[in-house]
Amino acid sequence: MTAPREAPRAVEPRRRDRAGDEAFARRALAGLPWGTLAVGAPGGGAPHLNTNLFVHAAEPDRLYLHTARTGALADAVRAAGEAGAPASFTAATMGRLLPADTALEFSVEYAGVTVTGPLVEVTDPAEATEGLQAILDRYAPHLRPGRDYREIVAEELKRTAVFRLDIDTWSAKQKAVGEHAGSFTLDVPVPPL
Repeated sequence: MTAPREAPRAVEPRRRDRAGDEAFARRALAGLPWGTLAVGAPGGGAPHLNTNLFVHAAEPDRLYLHTARTGALADAVRAAGEAGAPASFTAATMGRLLPADTALEFSVEYAGVTVTGPLVEVTDPAEATEGLQAILDRYAPHLRPGRDYREIVAEELKRTAVFRLDIDTWSAKQKAVGEHAGSFTLDVPVPPL
């Protein structure tokens, strides 16, 4: 399993008046439905971004994600070796748009968290199963393995890679306002587009 680690270090956002504390960061990681992972490309170049479902596990604080065994993300993590690839992950949500008398003062309500730390591929089958099951439990808590779907089997772990981001730092912030004249929500498209 995972080695003992220090607790994540809080990083103050530039707008300290909007900073969230550790409890807020934990709520954000538990409640926001998806996020985007950034990992540097092997040999330099643009970072690889992967938007995905995730689960936060505590003690020690880490995220589990899964994706294909082949591709840019797997290549970047494997190229980094045992120490893991430096990674950033962010999850956020948007509230109302807040119009103003000047373009400069237009704003938006939001809440989000960003974490950083090394990203490794989980090679231990027991931890990979545990991480993948935690993802399933988060997104389908009403369904149970062995009752509603087959339990995770070794063949499935050969087809999907489970990644663990060991959280070194986190930074959370939000902007929420009360009554605001003219505020409105954005119509967001849902699949299929």
